[in-house]
Amino acid sequence: MCGICGIIDYNKGSSVKQETIVKMCSRMEHRGPDDAGVHIQGDGAFSVGLGHRRLKIIDLSFAGHQPMSNEDGTIWLVFNGEVYNYHELRESLLKKNHRFKSNSDTETVVHLYEEYGPDCVKHLRGMFAFAIWDKINNTLLLARDRVGKKPLVYSQEEGVFCFASEFSALLESGRVKKEVNFEAIHHYLTFGYVPAPLTIYKNVFKLPPAHKLVLKKDNISLERYWELDYFKKLRIPEEEAAEEVLRLLKESVRIRLYSDVPLGAFLSGGIDSSAVVGLMSQLSDKKVWTFSVGFNEKDYDELRYAKVVAEKFNTEHHEFIVRPKALEVLPLLVERYGEPYADSSCIPSYYVARQTRQHVTVALNGDGGDELFAGYERYQAMALAESLPIPLWKILSGISGVLSDSVNAKNSVRRLKRFLKGAAMPYQQRYLKWIGICDESMKKNIYSPEFFKKISSADPLQFIRPFLDYAGGVFSPDYLLRTDTMTYLPGDLLVKMDIASMANSLEARSPFLDHKLMEFVVSLPAEYKMKNFIKKYILKKAVRGLVPEENIRRRKMGFGVPVGEWFRGELREFLCQNILSEKALSRGYFDPGAIKNIVKLHIERKADYAFLLWTLLMLELWHERFID
Repeated sequence: MCGICGIIDYNKGSSVKQETIVKMCSRMEHRGPDDAGVHIQGDGAFSVGLGHRRLKIIDLSFAGHQPMSNEDGTIWLVFNGEVYNYHELRESLLKKNHRFKSNSDTETVVHLYEEYGPDCVKHLRGMFAFAIWDKINNTLLLARDRVGKKPLVYSQEEGVFCFASEFSALLESGRVKKEVNFEAIHHYLTFGYVPAPLTIYKNVFKLPPAHKLVLKKDNISLERYWELDYFKKLRIPEEEAAEEVLRLLKESVRIRLYSDVPLGAFLSGGIDSSAVVGLMSQLSDKKVWTFSVGFNEKDYDELRYAKVVAEKFNTEHHEFIVRPKALEVLPLLVERYGEPYADSSCIPSYYVARQTRQHVTVALNGDGGDELFAGYERYQAMALAESLPIPLWKILSGISGVLSDSVNAKNSVRRLKRFLKGAAMPYQQRYLKWIGICDESMKKNIYSPEFFKKISSADPLQFIRPFLDYAGGVFSPDYLLRTDTMTYLPGDLLVKMDIASMANSLEARSPFLDHKLMEFVVSLPAEYKMKNFIKKYILKKAVRGLVPEENIRRRKMGFGVPVGEWFRGELREFLCQNILSEKALSRGYFDPGAIKNIVKLHIERKADYAFLLWTLLMLELWHERFID
């Protein structure tokens, strides 16, 4: 696991300074505390600088030092991630007379590029973001893994192309203007993150998952190299499908156990992380280390479920309780994310990663299981909503208005009313209502008139419409799975895991996101993933006997944080000092009176605006760190 960065300057007579690349690398020391390297070259017509910070996982020797070149120095690579099939690739390349100087997976990528050019990315099985400078062809190749586990942001302006693993490093180049992208703020308020390829900065972009970018003479070409096919289906019996799911998952866990440093696992007690821990216990000859976080608030605490799994597999188990004072880490997280990010579970994610890093350097997790096997309640809700016509749902939604509401986000009546409001909407708007933080009507209420004019043409549906459209008007869970896999997973969940782990110099590996496993699961009939409203139907069938029955049958709690209560108690002053300050209210985005009223209603328990307030808080903290 590492941090990478670079600058390509096509301005004649200009040069990339080594000290600039060193400064960019220094912003990512947490991503790679074990080693650092810089490569500079140029011929007067252009100048190239590549930088790297290394966290040693495989081949701990200096032979794994980066930037790494081929034998004659015509190919230079900076690589972030892991290639799990590099042993097989290495053997194949040796037969083609490629010569290796190390045992690192990174060097395999160098020789793959020599053999296949930009198509080398198609041969990799793993998580990665990398850059290759081809001196002979004067081209730069950027590539990102299929699902988006490893980040890469870039900017091009006035003949200069910059890239980095994190925004802080990119901004340190001095070649990127810190101008706010107003449209990104609008979408951030909907999703809680800025959807790719946009970023919060004008003229800065995220390289989308499963894409490669080729830069030649200041011209960019962008190409998708892989995509899941949800429409070509296998027809196999359930038993056979379940057996193959378990076989592929076990293989995925096995190849992720290779490491020259200690490893463990995050354990929530949910079916996904429990299955990973169970398979690790089967495959390892050592006791598995497991790590969990919990809360004093019962509605948010999952530790009891994690203990059941830890006891079953006799793991070396560790727990951490997250309390309101945990928000002391917010300035650090704002720095690491580099743009507004409103998933409050970034807090417990950070702390479980910090706790884990005290014992191991690599941790496996259950990320991707929900998007692959239909684990969210909204899949059930969507199927139910499709069972009746919208006019009838509108009547039921109107009747539900007489029901008393609650400021508890997990209250059953409140959940019912939220469901009915969504069910009364068209399909795509319904999805957006259920996954979104701030809907369009709320935005109109809190935006200033000037800001509303600036973003009035921006439509959040543009990011989900290409994936959520379904043919023939026939509902299938596959359309929701596809949408979440292409948007929510890389935009929110994988960003959270990358930042939480790398902020603590910890490598996180995700067996459920192995592309071979994913390709098989999406080829299964949709009813195998959700059957008779049973979520994760085929996965539960596959791991029954491995995972305790209590953990299979339990209701999904999510990884939420009780910030609503915290904002009414210990964090009330912190919230008000930040989002109600004169500076915050004068930024021009929001109507000051509307924001003050929302805070007042929340604190007085007349409404619950926890998610919105957290979203506004993170926006303000980002503004203070990066723009002011």
